[in-house]
Amino acid sequence: MVRPTIPELLKAVMAAGLVLITAVVLAFAQTSPTASDAAGIIPFLNQTIVWSRQLTTQQQLVSEPSDSLFLNDNRQLTNQVVKLSFDFARARAQALASAAHTGQMQAPSQYQRLSDSVAKADQKVKDSQQEIAQLRQQLATAKPAKRKGLQASIDEVESEEELFQARRDTLRNMLQFATGTAAGGGSGSLSSQIEELARTVPAASQETDTATTQAKTAASSTATIPPARKETPTGIISLATDLFTLRSKLNTLDQNLRHTDQLAQTSKDLRAPLLAQVKELTQKGDNLAAQPDSQDPAVLSQQGKDLDGLTAQFKQLSASLLPLGKQSILLDVYKQSVTNWRSTVKSEYDAEWKGLLIRLLGLAVILGVVLGISAVWRRATFKYIPDARRRYQFLLIRRIVLWCLIAIIIATAFASELGAITTFAGLLTAGIAVALQNVILSVAGYFFLIGKYGVRAGDRVQIAGVTGEVVEVGLVRLHVMEMSGGLAPRPTGRVVAFSNAVVFQAGSGMFKQIPGTNFLWHEITLTLDSKADYRQVEKRMLETVNKVFAEYKDSIETQRRNVELSMNSSLRSFTPESRLHLTQTALEVVVRYPVELGNAAEIDDRITREIVDAIERDPKLRLQISAGPSIKVEEQPAEPVKS
Repeated sequence: MVRPTIPELLKAVMAAGLVLITAVVLAFAQTSPTASDAAGIIPFLNQTIVWSRQLTTQQQLVSEPSDSLFLNDNRQLTNQVVKLSFDFARARAQALASAAHTGQMQAPSQYQRLSDSVAKADQKVKDSQQEIAQLRQQLATAKPAKRKGLQASIDEVESEEELFQARRDTLRNMLQFATGTAAGGGSGSLSSQIEELARTVPAASQETDTATTQAKTAASSTATIPPARKETPTGIISLATDLFTLRSKLNTLDQNLRHTDQLAQTSKDLRAPLLAQVKELTQKGDNLAAQPDSQDPAVLSQQGKDLDGLTAQFKQLSASLLPLGKQSILLDVYKQSVTNWRSTVKSEYDAEWKGLLIRLLGLAVILGVVLGISAVWRRATFKYIPDARRRYQFLLIRRIVLWCLIAIIIATAFASELGAITTFAGLLTAGIAVALQNVILSVAGYFFLIGKYGVRAGDRVQIAGVTGEVVEVGLVRLHVMEMSGGLAPRPTGRVVAFSNAVVFQAGSGMFKQIPGTNFLWHEITLTLDSKADYRQVEKRMLETVNKVFAEYKDSIETQRRNVELSMNSSLRSFTPESRLHLTQTALEVVVRYPVELGNAAEIDDRITREIVDAIERDPKLRLQISAGPSIKVEEQPAEPVKS
């Protein structure tokens, strides 16, 4: 045997590497139907698990006993759908792994060329070993002259054997890796991924699972206890809140229906190629059954093998197709259950929406009636009450009553429970009464001030020792323009503000002129000598005072009649009157007379001048008087303010 040269060995090595690379490329360049079928199983399981977790969202929607019934039905259907999805996945993974091992797919195996390359490399190794054995036998019997050539041939063949073994080991490792992955071996295989996902869903556990897993599955499928039926809301706020809740529930159920349709479509897509394969197998079986009977044992044996192969494939496809068929039916039932649930919620939504519209319409009608009565009240006040002060009082009362009624009506309409709002209003009122007791007392005093015997702008009043004219009567405060004291009071230029609560203070005291009156009582006094004739002096003083009083007597009489009407009592005439006042040192003649407030200073001045002139003209009278006249203001014809 001629020993090859070095270039020939390099060519052999390059040829071997080219064959190896070509085999690997051809092995992975072809599309694997097994890998293509397995690609959609894990996404389908993920979609099923995500879909099943919608039960958590549905459980949050339970607020009525009917909701619990729908939820319990959906939970059972969901558990069955999930279990069927994993049953399909396990059956399909087993079928794909079996097909990868046995090579019974109708298309040639994608690793056939790689397997042939391994077989050829193995055969070359065996041939090389046989050749080495033959050369060694020849070497044992060869003559010494030929031993050197035989030994060189043995060395060359051993080098070729090592090359063939290296190529065979490389191809064999590649084949083992490829077939192991396709067969489903290893931690990253399809079956292991399916079981990893199954452990996250109790409903997908196999019958051989532990008692702990079964307990979790039973706990997850426990029926939800129906809640107590809630009362029908009566307030507008409660109805609006319920409407938002029901709208959210409808949106959640609509989203659940969309996810169910998507899962059903995915299941249908996975079922379609399996149905096509079943139809194809059925057609092949019918063709085999339709062939004429043969007497050849070899033909009969081949037909039996073909039928057995079709039967095995049909069983594998049926194991994968049956769970998807059952799942399709359960998804239709689940969808119908969710649709019925949605119809029930939609009925509640429509009923509460109608109730809300009715209550809003009723509230608008009631408010319209109240506003109409308020308008009639206002027109009647302007028409039948000519007095501006009384008209203002009635209009103020109208506004207070109107806003109070509107507040009560709106609070009652929006509140869900009248008892709750009553309790809240009571506590709120108590807190306000404590915090604003002075303000509330002032507001209450305002209504006393504007009553029948109340005050109005321009009235002369005396409050806590301050005398003045009323400038303004507010809801909380009373403003009085201060007047100076003495016989001729004048404005001091200051305005005094009093709280309206002064009418409830016993120590302060508030006095005002009787309605329809504008007069005061003054006194003029003369001190007599010890020997004087008091009758003559008294007569002369009365004549002088009556002379001045005669000029405004009619006005005082009119005011007296007004006092009688206001106080509903009979009074004697308001005329000047005299009396004697005995002191420790002398006798005094006192004449009381009424004066008008506006002319009090002028009247006092005239009376004083007349008396002084009379004393100057009559010397006898002048001798009887030891001290000149003095005038002072006596009590005012006033009354305490009362309602």
